[in-house]
Amino acid sequence: MKRTVAVFDFDGTLTCSDTLLPFMKFALGKVDFIMALLVNSPWLVAYACGVYPNWKAKQRLFSTCFSGWTWERFCKAGEQFAASGISSLRPEMTSALEELLQRNASVYIITASMEPWVRPMLADYPSLVFLTTRPEVVNGILTGKFAGANCYGPEKKRRLLEVEPCRGNYTLYVYGDSRGDRELLEWADYPCWRVWEGK
Repeated sequence: MKRTVAVFDFDGTLTCSDTLLPFMKFALGKVDFIMALLVNSPWLVAYACGVYPNWKAKQRLFSTCFSGWTWERFCKAGEQFAASGISSLRPEMTSALEELLQRNASVYIITASMEPWVRPMLADYPSLVFLTTRPEVVNGILTGKFAGANCYGPEKKRRLLEVEPCRGNYTLYVYGDSRGDRELLEWADYPCWRVWEGK
């Protein structure tokens, strides 16, 4: 009998909205966050127009916001953000997650967001495995770069294959809501493309 493997996207699938920008605003404060957006506006506009890669725009903004932070400070900000209630989880999605855990599925959260705030938001589910975008940390300090690729699109599929390489040995459920989940959704036995009202 095949095992069950389930993958959930985080932003917009398990949560009611994106969490990256709200986390940045929370961690930096409103004024510094607005300044970071203004500094990076040429690249953000270029990304919105489809002429600049997603990961480059994200990394530039991330670097402006967090380069030089200690890893400890970054993780503490993530925990505080998770506790703030600024971003909330969708009850229908946590119900689906809980049902799969009760069936002894191996459940992965694969997201372009980062573990320091994603894991605390899902602290009620300690058996989850998190595959996320990772910040580069040298001697305990964030460099502003990513350690490896942004966990988006094809990278999500590649990251799953790193930990679950024997695709024929499991049935795959995938929950996603955006272009960044397409490759995994197309690969799933049971794809669940979430289209939310008003989105």
